[in-house]
Parts: sequence; C-alpha cells; structure tokens
Amino acid sequence: MKIGFDNDKYLQIQSSHIKDRIQKFGNKLYLEFGGKLFDDFHAARVLPGFMPDSKLKMLMQLSDFAEIIIVISAVDIEKNKIRGDLGITYDMDVLRLMKEFSQRNLLVSAIVITHYAGQPAADIFRSKLEKYQIKTYLHYNIEGYPGNVSLIDSDDGYGKNDYIETTRPLIVVTAPGPGSGKMATCLSQLYHDNKRGIKAGYAKFETFPIWNLPLKHPVNLAYEAATADLNDVNMIDPFHLEAYGETTVNYNRDIEIFPVLNAIFEGIYGYNPYKSPTDMGVNMAGNCIIDDEVCREASRMEIIRRYYAARVRQVNDGTNDNEVYKIGLIMNQAKITTDERIVTAAAKQRGMETGAPAAAIQLDDGTIITSKTSDLLGASAALLLNALKHLAGIDHSVHLIPATAIEPIQELKVKYLYGKNPRLHTDEVLVALALASNTDDNAGKAIRQLPRLRGCQVHTTVMLSEVDTKIFKKLGVDVTSEPVKKMGLFPPNKNEEN
Repeated sequence: MKIGFDNDKYLQIQSSHIKDRIQKFGNKLYLEFGGKLFDDFHAARVLPGFMPDSKLKMLMQLSDFAEIIIVISAVDIEKNKIRGDLGITYDMDVLRLMKEFSQRNLLVSAIVITHYAGQPAADIFRSKLEKYQIKTYLHYNIEGYPGNVSLIDSDDGYGKNDYIETTRPLIVVTAPGPGSGKMATCLSQLYHDNKRGIKAGYAKFETFPIWNLPLKHPVNLAYEAATADLNDVNMIDPFHLEAYGETTVNYNRDIEIFPVLNAIFEGIYGYNPYKSPTDMGVNMAGNCIIDDEVCREASRMEIIRRYYAARVRQVNDGTNDNEVYKIGLIMNQAKITTDERIVTAAAKQRGMETGAPAAAIQLDDGTIITSKTSDLLGASAALLLNALKHLAGIDHSVHLIPATAIEPIQELKVKYLYGKNPRLHTDEVLVALALASNTDDNAGKAIRQLPRLRGCQVHTTVMLSEVDTKIFKKLGVDVTSEPVKKMGLFPPNKNEEN
C-alpha cells in the first residue's frame, strides 16, 4: 500500500498542539473528541498511513494529565441505538470504551447521561453503572436549545445539570456516536466552573473535514459521503474568512451553531476567545499529508465504497433514497464512477461471462483474482480459496478442500438445519480449510496467508449474507456489493473453487 500520511509526525505535533491549547486557558481544557478513538478506519482508508488507533496513542502520550468523560444520550439508550460498525448498542459501547481506556491506564472519571427526561432504560443503565461504582451524572433537555441563549446560560439551563468533578488539566469528552451531547456537556462544565471561579477553556478535536485542505478535496468529499445520513455539508468557514481573510473548511453544524456559542461564551466569560469555528479546532492531520495524490485516490475509492453501502441499505430498508442521492452528487463532484474501482469492474465482468454471482479481490500487489458461485461454494467462499492459493503459490487446479469434505457440511445445513442454501459461506469454508490443514500441507500454507488479506479490496455482484460481511470485516477486507439480492439459476459445477 502506498503511504500518503506521516503517522509519527501526526502523533508528535498533535499532542504538542493540544498541550499548547491547555496552557492558553490557564491549565484546564475541555476537549470535545469527535469521531472514533480506537478504530478510526475511515481515516485509515482515506489517509493511507494513518493508523486506526492514532488518536488513542496520541491521547496516551497525554495520559498523565488527562481524564475522560464518556457521554451518552438517554434518547439513544431508550431507542437501543446500534453502533453500525460494531453491531452493539450505544450503552454496551460505553462499557466497552471504559474497559479499553482502563486497560491503557487512561482515567475515565465519569459517565454523563444527556437529554435525560426520566427514560426508564436510562435509569436501568444508570443503576448498572452505579453497581460498578462508576460515577454517573445527568444532564437535562433545555427548552429552545440551542437558540434560547438566555435560558441556556442560566441556573435553569446549564445550571440544572449535574456538575462533574474533574481534577486534571485535560478533560477529554467523547461518546459512542454523533448527537450524544458532547459539546453541550463541555459548555455546561464551563458554566459551572465559571460559577465556582475556576478558569477553563473549550476546544474541539475533529479529524474531518480537514480545515486546511480545499473544500472539494477528495478527502473532504469522502467525509461528506461518510456522513450523508446526517445531512452534514462541508462549507467555507465565513467567520474565519471575515476575521483573518483566510479560506478554511468546516461543516454546516459547527458554522450554524457558532453564533449561539459566541453568545454562550460571552455570557460565561464576557468575551469569546475564538473568532471562528475553525479557531476552536485543534486538528493537525492536514499538516501530516506527505503524498497528496495517494490520499486523493484513496478518498475517491472510499466515496465509491460509501455509495455501494448506501445502495445496499436502500434495497434492504427502502428508506435510504436521500443518502444515495447525496453520495451520487458527491461522486459527480469528484468526477468518478463505480467502475473506477478495479475490483468492481472485474467482478461484474466475471458475472457477465459466467451468468452466475461473481466476486473479485485486488491483492496488495495489484493482482486481481475472481470467482463465481458453484453448487458447492458461494462466490465469496470460492474467492477466499482462490486468493489464498495465489498468495501461497499453489496452482489454481489444486483442490484445497475435496468435494467429499464439503458435501457432508451441505447435508447438515439442508437436511438437519433446514437451510435453503447448501453452498458454503466464508466462515464454513475457513473452518473446513482449517480442518484440512491437519493432513494437507497445501491447506496449511493457504490458511497461513489470511493476514495478507488485510486491506485488500473485494466486490461481489450480489449482496452478501450477514455472515460473509462479518468474515470480511474480521479479515480487514474492504468489501462492496452490487445492490442485487440474487441472480437467476446457473448451471451446476462440481469444482470447489472457480
């Protein structure tokens, strides 16, 4: 993989920049942490060289004087909101985050339940936290928020919220997902600190959009595609342009709320330390891009992946038209089509040639491997075997798993488990391959190639089962699918890999 981002430089200058911002506010800073701390795979995809846990490693460099507040909305708890990339509810993710932080000697000082209005599920979650002796605080809805500044900045607004006791110079405020109330939590703390005569400041750490890249740079367009379901739009920061005569990029929600923030800061401090939303940010990622064209190309491919994911959701849910439309417009702005993703064109070509569901993978050296569905294996399962044989230097004609080993599994699926599809999925074929590796050297060589699939690209001509999707994700493969549930009948083929 070509590298376009200097991760070591990023860790160094980002932590230094945050330290400088802490000093600016008298040694106490509430830092709103946007995006994902542990597993920022979007950033890793669009900025090749960026490590998914870079922000966490940066935070660990500041661990001696940092503490963490995790924010979760009572509304999200009540709705059992799911974190899409992990498939777990937000309340379960809070517990996961706490465990991950503690294992890295990072102090979690509190959990804040925001938008609280007596939701029963929130009460149950709070009781669970208290049994674990975790400090939990409640923040309430404020009528007219965020426009009713006079109420917000009063004892009946932020003043009604529980005050969170903090002891360290840097207070990182993070959450399982967007809309949790991170910014409001920070501002509420500023209000309470000011009432107690404590000087503190606020800053925002969002990786995207990257403020010092052009508005229509593919990296920033990829962020718009990633947040199309939230209706986020990248914009030129008009406040920064007016204050400094410099063009910078921010996004609509921060720009729209800045006049409100300005009034809140003036109500708390008597003045606003920031002249623009861009001023509030501390992100230094744009200064660590070392190959702009590599990042541009990676971002263009990410936009295509986002488009396919939206199309699949549209077919499954029937309610995704706006997101699909918006990402389609972004593709037009980036001047790209789906066939520019090499594996997409290769899979569709193989499907047209065979009349069967097909798949293609691009390996790290650029090699394209394809497969089709047979009567023994689905296209994805066959693709894994074909790719592993290539990586292990095994001739394509060699059968890693004999039909006599596959057929009993098929009988089990259909006859005893009452399944309708006898073909092996990716998880089943990997188990079969692992068993075969006990007696077959080629199977052993093949299975040892699995780590080399991480970062590879896959496309399938039909939508994947949930099982196949999860296996590709565990292998670290970026996979897309045509928004088609199934193809017509196709002739049987007794070869296990095609």
